[in-house]
Parts: sequence; structure tokens; C-alpha cells
Amino acid sequence: MSFLNGTSLTPASFILNGIPGLEDVHLWISFPLCTMYSIAITGNFGLMYLIYCDEALHRPMYVFLALLSFTDVLMCTSTLPNTLFILWFNLKEIDFKACLAQMFFVHTFTGMESGVLMLMALDRYVAVCFPLRYATILTNSVIAKAGFLTFLRGVMLVIPSTFLTKRLPYCKGNVIPHTYCDHMSVAKISCGNVRVNAIYGLIVALLIGGFDILCITISYTMILRAVVSLSSADARQKAFSTCTAHICAIVITYVPAFFTHRFGGHTIPPHIHIIMANLYLLMPPTMNPIVYGVKTRQVRESVIRFFLKGKDNSHTF
Repeated sequence: MSFLNGTSLTPASFILNGIPGLEDVHLWISFPLCTMYSIAITGNFGLMYLIYCDEALHRPMYVFLALLSFTDVLMCTSTLPNTLFILWFNLKEIDFKACLAQMFFVHTFTGMESGVLMLMALDRYVAVCFPLRYATILTNSVIAKAGFLTFLRGVMLVIPSTFLTKRLPYCKGNVIPHTYCDHMSVAKISCGNVRVNAIYGLIVALLIGGFDILCITISYTMILRAVVSLSSADARQKAFSTCTAHICAIVITYVPAFFTHRFGGHTIPPHIHIIMANLYLLMPPTMNPIVYGVKTRQVRESVIRFFLKGKDNSHTF
């Protein structure tokens, strides 16, 4: 393997160094990560299958939930298989273009995750504040357009950061102290000026995360006002109970993201930051199906119907 492509300062490949300082326990670290990934894949595919098959779940709320599950699968799959190969087999080399592709998909799908949570908050706002017009406002066409625009937003905002990283000269070496290719983790090993990358990364974070959190906050402020104005305590509890699973999903997504980006390796040891970065991509896909299965009555009933139907079919043979 040649380090540089010809006379340019672009490496032929990078070396993802895993979790520096914890090489001796890479195998042990891989077990909880693999378990979480298995739960995430099984849970999200199971949830999407239930929503597809059960007509009782053919409602806007569950279509958005299926979109969230699909995004979760893509988000964790963009990094975890590669991470496990590093931890299990010490396969650390990744092609330069493959690294850029991974970086693009990681940031696109994390942006998509945030956007879908924002759309689900708007869905809850319409359901609570305009219940009689819920089905006419959130039609399949509107949901499809909203989902596509959310994906397009992520793609259009992440593409420039990919090209900004590609143009950098890499003369410090090709070893990335991480388990996957992250925008600033790659940029930091460059010998060029990465200020533009850092500023653009902050702008993207504000345009995606900042905008989505603002929309979610406004939506729940309006929901809270509508719920408080209800005369019946039962009606208030019923209205707000439809939002509890979504609130849990917001906490599961944004709290790890806050700690990962807030501390970013400056005030905590690098190996802790890398583990947090992996959990940031794994926690939402792992926990979201569990949260919605426990907190949402319709999903619980659909699971029960599925197993009872399977049991009945087994008795017919």
C-alpha cells in the first residue's frame, strides 16, 4: 500500500485506529456494541414489518415511526459493521474514497434522524391541536414530501463538508484515532487549515440540530397550551400520553449528541469520547423500538395480535 497517491498529498487509504488506549479490551468492548446492534436491527425491522402489515397502524404517526426506524437502521449500519471488523479482526485500513463515503452517510443519516424527530413533533402538534383535521392535513402525499425534503436537506448540507475534507492535504500521516470516519476526526489529521471545515460543521449543526430543536420546542409549547386548556383531567392525560414515547425518543437522541459534541475530546480522555460517539449512533436505534413498544398501546396490541396469530396458525397444523 502506498501512503500517497502519486505526488499529491491525498492518501490512498486511512487507518482507523479503533479505541486508542483500550486495544487490549477491544474484543470485550465489541460484545455490548454487537448486542446493541443486533437489538437495533431486529427491533427496527420488526417495527417496520408490524406497521406495514397491521392496518390499525396505517396512520401518520406510525408512518413517521416507520421512517424513523428505517433511518435508525441506516444510521447504525453506516458505522457498526466496520467498527466490529476493527475490534474483532484488527482490519483497520479503509480506502480514502470509502472513508469520505462513510463520513457522508454518517452525517446525512444523523441529520435525517433529527429531521424525522422534528416531523414527529409536528405530527403530535397537529394530532393534539387539530384532531378533527388530522387525517386531512397529514395525507400520505404530505408525509412523503416531508420525508423527502428532510432527506434532501441532509444531503445538500453534508455534501460541501465532504468536498471540504477531500481538498485538504494530508501530510501528517493517515492514522485516524477513531472507529469510523467522522468529519472533524478526518480533518484534524490534515496539515492544512481546517478552520473552514470547523466553521461549516458548526453552521450545519445549527441549521439541522438547532432548527429541529427549535421546531420541537415550539410544537410542544403549543401542545402543552392545548392540553392545559382541556377541561377534563382524563382528556388531558390521554392527549399528553400520545406524546410520551416521542419525548423519550427525543431525550435518547439529543442527550448523547449533546455530550458527544459538547465535550468532543477536549475535556475527557479520547477513548471515552470515541465510546460516546459510538453510543451516540447506537443508542437511538437500540432504544426507540423498545420505547415505542412499551409506551405506545397500539404497538403493544399489534405485537400481541402478531404472536397470537402465529400461535393460532401453528395450532392448525
